[in-house]
Amino acid sequence: MRTLFWTAAITFLIDQISKYYILHILKLDVVKYIDVAAPYLTLRMAWNRGVNFGIGAGLDMRWVLIGVAIVISVGVLIWLWRNGGTRMMMISAGLLVGGAIGNVIDRVFYGAVADFLNMSCCGIDNPYAFNVADIAIFAGAIGLAFLSDDTGKPRKAKAAKKA
Repeated sequence: MRTLFWTAAITFLIDQISKYYILHILKLDVVKYIDVAAPYLTLRMAWNRGVNFGIGAGLDMRWVLIGVAIVISVGVLIWLWRNGGTRMMMISAGLLVGGAIGNVIDRVFYGAVADFLNMSCCGIDNPYAFNVADIAIFAGAIGLAFLSDDTGKPRKAKAAKKA
């Protein structure tokens, strides 16, 4: 579990430091748009009040989404505490929990999640932005999905059958 907590703490810090830099040093909330490596990577300010891709942004879901993120984070912690897990599962869970708590902090202090990374390619202009926490949540969820078996327990190496 130590690996999970360290990964969550580092993920949370990277997320919050990046958001502080974007909002308070670069003042992206004022300038709205900065080319980094256009068109592939731009910084584009977006306040996400909803879930992924702004779904539900018109509804006042702030406290519901905070509650959901906390419940999921606690659920992942309890699941791994009870069932154990591989080092990679702990890292995946740490990414998910650290990212979720990073976005919770945004919702508490700003009322919305600060999204700022925008990637486009090949003539397609992506209208959506995301942040470090979103990347961590996605990577953590994928890791947990692929590193556990159908029962939700850690995958174990198959023992060689003796003939």
